[in-house]
Amino acid sequence: MTLTKDSAINIASVLTEALPYIQRFTGKTIVIKYGGNAMTEDELKFGFARDVVLMKLVGINPVVVHGGGPQIGSLLDELGIESKFVDGMRVTDSKTMNVVQMVLGGAVNQEIVSLINGSGGKAVGLTGKDATLIKAKKMLIERGDPEVKAPEIIDIGHVGEVVDINRDIVDLLTASDIIPVIAPIGVGEDNETYNINADLVAGKLAEKLGAEKLILLTNIAGLEDKEGNLLTGLNSSEVDGLIADGTITGGMLPKIGCALSAVNAGVNSAHIIDGRVAHAVLLEVLTDEGVGTLITNFTKGQQN
Repeated sequence: MTLTKDSAINIASVLTEALPYIQRFTGKTIVIKYGGNAMTEDELKFGFARDVVLMKLVGINPVVVHGGGPQIGSLLDELGIESKFVDGMRVTDSKTMNVVQMVLGGAVNQEIVSLINGSGGKAVGLTGKDATLIKAKKMLIERGDPEVKAPEIIDIGHVGEVVDINRDIVDLLTASDIIPVIAPIGVGEDNETYNINADLVAGKLAEKLGAEKLILLTNIAGLEDKEGNLLTGLNSSEVDGLIADGTITGGMLPKIGCALSAVNAGVNSAHIIDGRVAHAVLLEVLTDEGVGTLITNFTKGQQN
């Protein structure tokens, strides 16, 4: 196919715009939570794989953490196991945990690995149980009641929270030019297996690795104000204010919580981006505009 002059100029412009970002992020680690439409629509899946491979080829170290809620729900339905949720967390009994391991550690993880390898990369799939990558403990949900002095404690089964992450295996893989693809399943001191929210795993992993960026793919454009306007750049104190005034509520709170924790722990920036946009990860990392909400721990004018 012969390029027109305008097409050639446009391609050259895009490449030159990417150059300073490639130079800036070479050798740096970027943790990506992969989920939503980007994980279920074929065109977006192939685009994501190519984005990750390109990042690795230009010297950036992507580390992928994936979810799989819809896939888990579908298989549970097929098996006649009811899905129950408490405060957005899937109640995970022993039967459900077996399904979670099958879907996250098997089908979903291996599909992502295959897509990356098929795009010319080298990916290895892991769960948090491999080499005790993710140490976890049982998550208990507290609910306060003004009529009762002691809060109600709700046990939702094999649902965990991250206690620690063993970064050695991730460092070993990235140093060998391999892209780690991690399923959010952890292991406790009692050798119990835990289902963990993928956003929380990605955030803690970014903290532990001292990542340059944490990127959370979602099915929305990013954070919006009460008028529906996209908020493109925020610092941690501004986000705290949006939580306090009720702008940020519901399912966005856990994402914001892990993003804030990451930037407050030294990750340079966190990004909540629209995974419905083709090549959203590359657009966020290698262009001036990006496609979502940037959160930093810098006040205005501080960030380079």
